[in-house]
Amino acid sequence: MAGLVKKSFDAPEEVRPFENGQIQLVNLEGGPVGRATFHPGWQWSKHVKPIAGTDSCQAPHMGYFISGRMKVVMDDGEEAEFGPGDFMICPPGHDAWIVGNETCVIIDWQGVTNYAKPS
Repeated sequence: MAGLVKKSFDAPEEVRPFENGQIQLVNLEGGPVGRATFHPGWQWSKHVKPIAGTDSCQAPHMGYFISGRMKVVMDDGEEAEFGPGDFMICPPGHDAWIVGNETCVIIDWQGVTNYAKPS
């Protein structure tokens, strides 16, 4: 065990920009944690799909919504909308987009290892 650890998204260890947003990463012993920022108009299938090269997002997500609203639609048609204070567990196989005109910020503990990472 490493003892006391302090990291900050204000000084991330990696930043991955993509059209209409970015993800900032801090690396912890258990893996990276990301702060994802999605601006109005962002949609996974338009802005990250070209980077991922898959038909839908194949990253699992476990996240907490700080601000904004996001709609997630699974490949099987299941859907939900998330906003501030919501916690989300989302398996692989989905599309997502920002609802409304507010920037969406999410802290994601799962699925950020390769998210929006050019191959």
